[in-house]
Amino acid sequence: MQITQRLTVFALALLPFAVQASDQSARTAAAPPLPNAHAHNDYLHERPLHDALDFGFTSIEADIFLIEGQLLVAHSPLELHPERTLEQLYLKPLQQIAHRRNGRIFPKPQQLTLLIDIKNKGKQTWVVLDQLLSKYDHLISQTIDGERVERAITVIISGDRPMNEIAGSNPRRAGIDGRLSDLDSRHSADLMPLISDHWGNHFKYQGSGEMTEDELKKLKNMTSQVHRSGRRIRFWATPESPDLWKRLRQNHVDLIGTDDLSQLSQFLSQASH
Repeated sequence: MQITQRLTVFALALLPFAVQASDQSARTAAAPPLPNAHAHNDYLHERPLHDALDFGFTSIEADIFLIEGQLLVAHSPLELHPERTLEQLYLKPLQQIAHRRNGRIFPKPQQLTLLIDIKNKGKQTWVVLDQLLSKYDHLISQTIDGERVERAITVIISGDRPMNEIAGSNPRRAGIDGRLSDLDSRHSADLMPLISDHWGNHFKYQGSGEMTEDELKKLKNMTSQVHRSGRRIRFWATPESPDLWKRLRQNHVDLIGTDDLSQLSQFLSQASH
């Protein structure tokens, strides 16, 4: 077989994969953004980032470990793999998506929130992370000399949060994920744009039946207090329950987290109509 014929056969063999990639891009681009949808431990899905975007999720969570200078994505040290880096799983693909969409992940004004949970060595990890994020300055919202510049992606740091180091950086490429106990602090909403806390530390309701009036009032008061401070609110370790999601949405909780992308996407899509 001549070289030309071989190349033709090879190209035909790759055609289904090219069509599949094209379909994937089109499907992701067509997904309507869901402002309340947060993908908890997104990297555990079959297609990190892409599955969440396909379902319209606008907030995505990734846990990172600093290992020999690399930022590896995993839930625990036992799951670390040298090829699963923050850059390979998230930053490079987001750059490619933004390149196809005129610098955006979603249509304006919707941004993508990338919640990065630092699992070890907070101060050292932040230094490496900040250097990595600087490669993507054209995509990432920043505060420069006190002035806020909004771009396609907003990065928020959770977990082992080196607050002083983040607050003192200029440009500052990430905000801090606060706790309810931080509401009385002097941190600005620009520095601490999100308040997150453990659901079970504040509520007994597990997503079955009705919430008590006392708990509903408590949830409403928490949400109102956070919003008055100019921040968003999120709870983690919430039951996977449409009944709970309904209560959260009715009481204006900004980010609803899940491991079940399809179910929450369907719930939020139906609730918005």
